[in-house]
Amino acid sequence: MAHIMFLDTTLRDGEQTPGVSLTTDDKLKIAKALDGLGVDVIEAGSACTSEGERESIKAVANEGLKAEVASFARIMKSDVDLALACEVDTVFLVAPTSDLHIKWKLKSTREDILAKVTELTEYCKDHGAKVDLCCEDGSRTDSEFLLKVMKAATEAKADRFTVADTVGILTPERTAELFEKMTSKAKIPVGVHCHDDFGMGTANTLTAVKHGARIVDVTVNGLGERAGNTALEEVAVGIRLTTGHKCNIRIEGLNRISKLVEKLTKVPVPPNKAIVGENAFTHEAGIHVDGILKKPSTYEPIKPEIVGAKRRFVLGKHVGFKSVKKMLEDTGFKMTDEQMKTVYNEVKTIGDKGKRVTSVDLDTVANSVLGIRREAPIKLLELVATAGNKITPSATVKLQINGDEVTFSGTGDGPVDAAINAIKVATKDVPFKLVEYHVDAVSGGSDAVVKILVKLESRGKIVTSEGAGTDIVLASVDAMINGINAIMTRQG
Repeated sequence: MAHIMFLDTTLRDGEQTPGVSLTTDDKLKIAKALDGLGVDVIEAGSACTSEGERESIKAVANEGLKAEVASFARIMKSDVDLALACEVDTVFLVAPTSDLHIKWKLKSTREDILAKVTELTEYCKDHGAKVDLCCEDGSRTDSEFLLKVMKAATEAKADRFTVADTVGILTPERTAELFEKMTSKAKIPVGVHCHDDFGMGTANTLTAVKHGARIVDVTVNGLGERAGNTALEEVAVGIRLTTGHKCNIRIEGLNRISKLVEKLTKVPVPPNKAIVGENAFTHEAGIHVDGILKKPSTYEPIKPEIVGAKRRFVLGKHVGFKSVKKMLEDTGFKMTDEQMKTVYNEVKTIGDKGKRVTSVDLDTVANSVLGIRREAPIKLLELVATAGNKITPSATVKLQINGDEVTFSGTGDGPVDAAINAIKVATKDVPFKLVEYHVDAVSGGSDAVVKILVKLESRGKIVTSEGAGTDIVLASVDAMINGINAIMTRQG
C-alpha cells in the first residue's frame, strides 16, 4: 500500500483554538515531540500574524528537525515574503477557491485566483521553497474549477496540492467522489485537510486516503477553530489498523504527545476522547471487565499498549464482582471470597448513592471488613495560603507525618497550586506524581461546596481520592493527603 505523509498543524490551526497562545518555547517543545513521533511536515505557524510568531517559526525552522517545517501564507506576495524570511522549507500557500469565498471574501474572480496561484507558486519555487497549494473551502468549490487550480499549481511546479474541507461539511460519500476525481487527474501528491464541524473529520480523512490522498493534515487532540481539526491520533491509528497504508508515525508515542499538548495549550482532553481520552481504555461495567479478564479483545478494539496507554478498571454502581476482586488482589488485600463479596456489595451501595467510588474508598471498606483500623500516616494540622495582585501565591502546611510535626511551604500559579506544591515538598520521599486534578461545584452561591478529585500515579498504579468543603484550597489539600496516605499504607 502507498505511503501516507502526515502534516501536523497543531502549531498553526491548532493554536487558533479560542484561548490558546503558545510561546516560542512551547512551540519548540511540541515541534520536537512531533518530530520524534515521525510527523513528516510541521506547519509551525502563520508568519503574517506577528513578529513574535515569526520568531517562533524561525526557531522551529532552525532547530534541525527531520521534518519539513512550513509556514502558512495567503496568496499575497507580502505573506510569502514573511514566510520565506523565517527560513522555512515549505510555504503552505492557501488560495480560497469556492465562489462563496472568491466573491464575498476576496471580491475577486476565478481568473484572478488562477493567476495568483501561478505567480506565487513560481515565486516560492524561485526562492528555493517547496509549495503545498491548499484550496481553502475546496469542499464547496466547483470540482471542474478545482481541477483548473490543480493544473495551474502543477504547471507552476507546486510540490503538493491540498483540498481543504474548511467548514467540515463533507460526508464520506462526497469525499470519496471528490478525491477519486482529483487524484485520478493529479500529477503531484494530493492532500486532505478536514475540520470536524459535523464530527466526520476522521472518517472523511480516512476515506480520502482510500481514494488516493497521500497527505493528511491533522492536529494533536483534534485542536482547532470551532469544533477543531481532524485528530492526529485518530488518523494515525486508523491508518495503521484499518486502511493498511504505511506511515512514519510511531503510534506508541500518541498518549505522551497528547498529554504534552494538553498541558501546554491548557485545553483539557475530554475523558471519552478516542485513543487518548482518560476513559478510552477504562472499564467499569461488570460484563465488560469479565470479558476483558478472559480475553481483552472482547471489549478492546485497540490494545492500550500500542498507543502508550494502560488499561484501568474503576469502581461504581455498574462494577462486577470480578473487577472488585482483581482490584483488591492488585492492592494486596488477603481476603476470602465471602469478605470480597461484602466489599463488593458496599461498593455497589456507595455507587447507587451517586457517589464516585475512589481507590481510597475501596481501601477504607476493605479495612473495615477485615476489622483493621489504620492510622493515617499524614495528618493536616494547619494550612495558611496567601495570594494577591502583586503577591506570588504561597502556602504553608503544618503536617504530622508518622507522629512527627513538620512545616513546609510552596509557591505556585495560585493558592491551590501553591498548597499542592507545599504537600509535594513535604512528601518528597513518597514516589508519586499528580496526573489529574478535577473540581466540581456541588452547590451554588458564594458558599458553594466543592468536591475535588485527584489522581496520583505511583509505581505504575493509579490512586484516586477526594476532598470536599467550602474552601477549595483546603479541599484540594485533603484530597492530596488522602491519596498520599493510601499510597504510603499500600506500600508500607
